[in-house]
Amino acid sequence: MTSEGRPAAKHANWVAARIDKTTDSLDRAFDEGLTGHVITGREGKTVELADGGRAVEFVSCSYLGLEQHPALVEAAQDALLRFGAHFSSSRNRMRPLYLGQLEELLGEIYGGRHVVPFTSVSNVHLGVLPLLGNGTLPGYPIAEAGPMFLVEKTAHASMQVLRGVMEQLGPVRRFDLADPDSLTGRIAEAAAEGRTPIALVDGVGSMGGLIDVAALADALRPAGGLLYVDDAHGVSIDGRQGAGYAYEAFPGGLPDNVMLVGSLSKAFGGAGGFVVLPSADDVRVLRKFANPLVFGHSIMLPLLAADVAAARLHLSGEVAGLQERLWSNADHFDKLTDGLLVNAGQRSPIRGAHFSTEAAAFDAARRLRTAGVLVLPAFFPTVAKGTGLIRFALSATHEESHLETAVEALGPIEGQPE
Repeated sequence: MTSEGRPAAKHANWVAARIDKTTDSLDRAFDEGLTGHVITGREGKTVELADGGRAVEFVSCSYLGLEQHPALVEAAQDALLRFGAHFSSSRNRMRPLYLGQLEELLGEIYGGRHVVPFTSVSNVHLGVLPLLGNGTLPGYPIAEAGPMFLVEKTAHASMQVLRGVMEQLGPVRRFDLADPDSLTGRIAEAAAEGRTPIALVDGVGSMGGLIDVAALADALRPAGGLLYVDDAHGVSIDGRQGAGYAYEAFPGGLPDNVMLVGSLSKAFGGAGGFVVLPSADDVRVLRKFANPLVFGHSIMLPLLAADVAAARLHLSGEVAGLQERLWSNADHFDKLTDGLLVNAGQRSPIRGAHFSTEAAAFDAARRLRTAGVLVLPAFFPTVAKGTGLIRFALSATHEESHLETAVEALGPIEGQPE
């Protein structure tokens, strides 16, 4: 056992290193009731808690509030009555009628491309990345020597954790967009070995930052490289039909060296994940070989029906109106915090108050909790070791009074880290 009571690792590896470097901050946040809140009901952004109290939450990643829209609720209720809570079968064997409807509607949102839904974004990565790296997808050719996966330092953990899977197909390297030479060097390394560089990045960062995906696609192209974008937090928040941040970064549509992955569980309002593909041939490959599709069930039927209703709201233009309210709230929050938060002024629904010590972040989280405001306190490895971050997930459904209460309780702001 380690000094903090954790089992000691038998062999050195990245899992052991992460465990060894992580403090007990998350455990203390749970113990103090600063996270892990048990909710018993909700009305808009106000939640009822198990202890009988009420609080305004800035935790949910439903940036548009669509999951409470009457159209989604009615669709889910109707599906529940027609089919029950679930139909337990591989989607290759039994396809709920909503699945084809969702695929068609998502195809409209994404410019006529082919879109394949999964039960989660993590399952998209698990199903797609091995096929992409193996050169099995006809729309994304890979050099005979194989791929070199280039994982950006801040890419979501659901991609980082698949390093062992990716290493069976080719070497894995990390790069840091904060270092201008980092990606260039990795691309050169891949080219020297005759490998196809595949860069894995987020679009909208879950804790902060916006990735310039268009510039990355251009940088990879001379080496025949591919860009794999997880835009889970960017879907629905931008574009006339809610295609999202990363898709809208390419005015002419997705380039042939970009693969886009998105979430249906955040601003979209429903549940699941999806990948956007260039051809029906690519879809057929996934249908045969992507493990989560071959051996896993479809999205739970009531939520699949809600996804269809949400997609229709995207195409109807209603989502565009909700986007305006979201960005109005973001602008107001930035003014209240003097532009000092992480992501201030950026086209992201996430704001972060950075603290140079974990203790300062804990104090801020306590003040907010006392004021009836729930937030996400983050510590290493989510942020730099020894520091803390209070994340605010903004929504179109937050009221001005919610924003003002949160800022007043937050207290002094240190400003963004260098």
